[in-house]
Amino acid sequence: MKKIFTTNLLLLLLLNVLIKPFWIFGIDRTVQNTVGASEYGMFYTLFNFSLLLNILLDVGITNFNNREISRHPQLLGKYLSNIFGIKILLALAYAVLTILLAFTLGYSDRQLGLLLLLVLNQFLSSLILYLRSNLSGLQLFKLDSCLSVLDKSVMILICSLLLWSNILSIQFNIDFFVLAQTFSYVLTAIVVFTVVMRKAGSITFRMDFPFLVSTIRNSFPYALLVLLMTVYGRVDSVVIERVLPNGGEAAGIYAQAFRLLDAANMFPFLFAGLLLPIFSKMIKEGASLSSFVGFSAILLMVPVISLAVPTFVFRNHVMDLLYREHTMISSEVLGVLMGSFVSIALGYIFSTLLTAQGNLKNLNIVSAIAVIISVSAQFVFVNKFGVVGAAYGNLITNGLVALLTLWLAFRQFRFVVESTYVAKVILFLMLSFIVSYAAFYINGKSTLGYLLTIFIVFISAFFLGVINVKELISFFKNDNSLG
Repeated sequence: MKKIFTTNLLLLLLLNVLIKPFWIFGIDRTVQNTVGASEYGMFYTLFNFSLLLNILLDVGITNFNNREISRHPQLLGKYLSNIFGIKILLALAYAVLTILLAFTLGYSDRQLGLLLLLVLNQFLSSLILYLRSNLSGLQLFKLDSCLSVLDKSVMILICSLLLWSNILSIQFNIDFFVLAQTFSYVLTAIVVFTVVMRKAGSITFRMDFPFLVSTIRNSFPYALLVLLMTVYGRVDSVVIERVLPNGGEAAGIYAQAFRLLDAANMFPFLFAGLLLPIFSKMIKEGASLSSFVGFSAILLMVPVISLAVPTFVFRNHVMDLLYREHTMISSEVLGVLMGSFVSIALGYIFSTLLTAQGNLKNLNIVSAIAVIISVSAQFVFVNKFGVVGAAYGNLITNGLVALLTLWLAFRQFRFVVESTYVAKVILFLMLSFIVSYAAFYINGKSTLGYLLTIFIVFISAFFLGVINVKELISFFKNDNSLG
């Protein structure tokens, strides 16, 4: 299981490192620089707004399906034939409620038109994720990894033509960007659907209402969890746009820094996506989780800290390198969000473990607390400190969630960590800051210095024994199905 996890993680990371960073920094960033902070801020706010009720598209079905197919692969045909119709009904409910809420908040006709396209895109994205959950549930990680970057690959091709080839005789605007996403999602959905159908064999699509009720009842805890996580994770930009006088522009400035957090979160998000079916299978088989969870935490947190600390220190240079305007304030936001990045990554490991174990009640309680704190903090801090206040609200919320999920996991599985290892981790953190500030003092405006700092901090984890090379090699060699 360890070897399967590691090889597929490396493949998934390789594909995403080749595609998604170029999408984020080559395409998405260029779009913002082209259309301006105000126009992009409107899109960014509407995009996050479309995510707030996004759970209605899924009600936890994707996570539930992933977990069930990994345990009972023979049920693929039955689940697919029933769930596909459910997804269509849920899409209609999501679209109606989202547009009604937008009307209530007083969005303009221009904003509503763009929101309609984003609503369609959210449905297509949700459908793709559901279809792919069948592949990961079947342990077809390599195939799922390849399909995970298909939509972004198509979008890169289309947006590159629109941005740099002068194929259009009119000025590029944000509508072209959203329409390119729509086309990419449609094409990807068709491809993934075809692949899943071949794995499922001949099926008959039907609407089995008892199955619908049973599925929603079983998946509701997952749905509630995703809804709560979406609210406390995405409410910041919506509050910024609604509260501040220059809401659209302020949201665009915040998006400049948040884009880097999104990019950095790619690694822990993909990590957690692989861990969920593996954790589920190991728990079902009664496998010992301690060594595998510890291995996973090490493998995730060392590169996370190696990126977060140097980025915090070099934040001004990073923003000056990427953007043309508003870099001073967005660099302040970036520094705070790097703290959130560490908390989010830590939370991914243990919340995924608790999800696989089925312990969703406590996770939902934690997330409900996080929503209350997040919304309250955002309104208070944004009013007082502007976009930087939103970042602090994000940091406080994610820090709390990480600590509570860590405590729940240790209490549930009775993990024990040696005090000497804790000391090594603390030393690694201290050294990360020392190395980063020393490099910044030498030349705080050097891109090469920034990249070298990341590398040096990462390598120091091996010298300090946070990652033991011999144990790591032995870990891979002594692979077995139970981990």
